[in-house]
Formats: sequence, structure tokens, C-alpha cells
Amino acid sequence: MKKYFQLGDVFYYFVRVFKKPDPNAPTSFNLRMMHGINRISIVMFIFCVIVMIIRAFTR
Repeated sequence: MKKYFQLGDVFYYFVRVFKKPDPNAPTSFNLRMMHGINRISIVMFIFCVIVMIIRAFTR
């Protein structure tokens, strides 16, 4: 059960998405667009969580 609640891989993905791409790795237009959309989604999610926390504390 402990294995299912480990979040190390999730946080590693967040770090990996915002790193510079490896020049030796194969890239394609679709892969770049997917990572771009993931970056936008992560930033929007973090922004919304911050807004929700602020609203919870100010009420």
C-alpha cells in the first residue's frame, strides 16, 4: 500500500518538464507541443491552488 502513495515520480515529472530539453534526445513537433501544453496546465493548476488557499484563509 505504501508504494501507491509515493509521490517522488510525480514531482520528478514536474522538474523534468521545466528543464531544458536534451539535445541528443529525438524530438518531434507533437512531443514539443505536448510538453508545452503540460507546462501551461501545471502553471494554471498551481495558480488555481494558490488562489483557492488565499480565498480559504481570507474568509
